[in-house]
Amino acid sequence: MDAALLPAFHDVLIVAQTGSVGEAARRLHKTSSAVSQQIHRVEQRFELKLFDRVGRHLRPSSSGEALLGALTRLFSEASSVETLLEELAASARVTTLRVAAADYLGEAFLLPILRRMFDDHVPLRFEITTINSPEARRLVASGHVDAAVISTDRALAPDEVALCRQSFCWVAPRPRRGPVKSPTTLLAREPLLRLGAGSQGRRLLDEYLGRTGLRPSSTIDVPSVSLLLSYVGHGLGVGLAPALAVNRVDRARVLIEPADVPDVEVRLMLYPALKRTASVRRFIDELVDEAKRASTPAPPQRSARAAR
Repeated sequence: MDAALLPAFHDVLIVAQTGSVGEAARRLHKTSSAVSQQIHRVEQRFELKLFDRVGRHLRPSSSGEALLGALTRLFSEASSVETLLEELAASARVTTLRVAAADYLGEAFLLPILRRMFDDHVPLRFEITTINSPEARRLVASGHVDAAVISTDRALAPDEVALCRQSFCWVAPRPRRGPVKSPTTLLAREPLLRLGAGSQGRRLLDEYLGRTGLRPSSTIDVPSVSLLLSYVGHGLGVGLAPALAVNRVDRARVLIEPADVPDVEVRLMLYPALKRTASVRRFIDELVDEAKRASTPAPPQRSARAAR
């Protein structure tokens, strides 16, 4: 095939689609004369008449109709090649992805994903901001970050991807001796560990206290779930913690009890103008898969005595 004829073939296709040399010229950013010359070039080269004039419009002749399907397939395939090249070029460029997440969500989801992507040399750089979910949502909405892993009870928005649902648990130090009590009964003598005002966990805690009328003897406000669990692990305080976070605590030192508060949904929130490059799409897919793994209960472990 004479590749020099491709521009002329393209002009023929656009004229056939629009039924007008003038409209085709406008779409192609050419003069009507230039488009007419291209049609004439093909007709002269193959000694065929491609169009019949019907009033003020052009209609493909029988030869033109036979050619139209082949031209459509030709340029559709060319468009696919262009899309492939754009994706290859995008994947070859390093993209910076700005992500916000609470500390425990970053540990549960982002940490394993980032490790794999760094090991695989994926062309993606990360800027991670650790912050509570309501603030992370605001950062995405304002365009200060590209994505956020958030916990929420709001209706699913168009730019959000549902990851999993999570419950909350009471956590308290496990007594070294004496009977094991419910964590909430310890509030008479243990301080209540509260997450920062405005966080999802703090809202659920305040609603619970208002509903039950419980009044803790003391309070300690902590900025993160990790610090809350650190206090409990070192023998001080009772707190309300997300189930995803307590999966990693030492149960020999910490009491864990399901809390009577509503579940919340964990989602990925994306900035609407974020370009979904191949690397970004891989990050999203890996996050969805990691959420499924993290939210699936592990099978019960057999004790050493049972194993023997």
